[in-house]
Amino acid sequence: MLFINRFWDSFVCFIGTFALVCILVALAASGAGAQSSAIPPQSNQKDQQSSTPASSAAGRGSSSQAKPKYDVPGVDPKTGVPLYETIQEDWSSLAIGVSKLEPEAPLVGEVDHESGFTRTMVRLQWRPGDPVDLYIIVPDGVKKPPVVLYLYGYQEDTDRFRNNRWCTHVTSGGVAAVGFVSALSTSRFRNRPMRQWFVSQLQESLGSTVHDVHFILDYLAQRGDLDMDRVGMFGQSSGGTIALLSAAADPRIKVVDALDPWGDWPVWLKSSPVLQDDSSHTDFTSPQFLKKVAPLDPVKWLPTLTSTRVRIQQVKDNPATPAACQKALRAAAPKRADLAQFENVSELGASEGGGGLFDWIKQQLKSLPSHGQNQSLMTQAHTQASGTAERPAGDR
Repeated sequence: MLFINRFWDSFVCFIGTFALVCILVALAASGAGAQSSAIPPQSNQKDQQSSTPASSAAGRGSSSQAKPKYDVPGVDPKTGVPLYETIQEDWSSLAIGVSKLEPEAPLVGEVDHESGFTRTMVRLQWRPGDPVDLYIIVPDGVKKPPVVLYLYGYQEDTDRFRNNRWCTHVTSGGVAAVGFVSALSTSRFRNRPMRQWFVSQLQESLGSTVHDVHFILDYLAQRGDLDMDRVGMFGQSSGGTIALLSAAADPRIKVVDALDPWGDWPVWLKSSPVLQDDSSHTDFTSPQFLKKVAPLDPVKWLPTLTSTRVRIQQVKDNPATPAACQKALRAAAPKRADLAQFENVSELGASEGGGGLFDWIKQQLKSLPSHGQNQSLMTQAHTQASGTAERPAGDR
């Protein structure tokens, strides 16, 4: 239910007609839901901390231990430089490459044992001032289940990952789920100038989050309780874009389900209403801006996903992704991709309601060889190869 209620909140803000409100109410009753990201950030960002250096406390009182020169959240305590300005990362590359990212030890937070699943919050970090909170939801009674990463639009926070009904839906059938949010969005928008937001920093937003996926998969592999031979990723709107880019970057992702992904940047940045409330939105079609985001266009990378199972779902009357961009994404998809279009959100809800939205990706993962099956096949192949090598030439 939460999934439906939130999916089109931003969409209603753009359309604002009574008829579409009625459609959304009807869809909410179906239990499917997703949110269309279509509002720029100025009215959505959290209040920012001041970056004014704090007064030095050296020599104050009788204490022999001086406080840091700069005691401000999000600021290097020695230099006073905002932490985000110290990040050394190549956002133009899907691979980590020359980026200077060093994972810290994970911090395990709350653990909730609910009916049918266990949910654990883990905080990971590999760049200054930008921790990533993971919600790992594992079904009860399943040894090394397949796993799906869930990433929604840039306006989505972690609320749904704490919702027990959503967790029940995503883990039904014995599949684990891992939820997180994108860089420069909601709770990960920290100590930034208010003029910045997800799209104004699109190269960083996309590049950082694709790199995040790499480190998240590394961490999940280290845990040892999930089947890393059967990994999928579900993404919606900007999250759908990142899911497609992540699959192109990391072959560990075997299945991708993208709902209304953004893409075709020259057209999208010119035409999408997501940008229209930003007074500087015309800057996003400048040659300099387009050059920076060109390496991160899913239209470029979709044709390379020939060995990945891909589904792209699009709602025709969702204005966040113009029709021309939807068409370009479909045209770029590999031949084996599953392409689905819906006239409106009601049609989507009728097809994918009641948690059915997640069935496709779970079925695809469960049809792949499991970790144990892969090990057995490798052993069998090795035995056969050894036997062939050991037989005399006349017996071959």
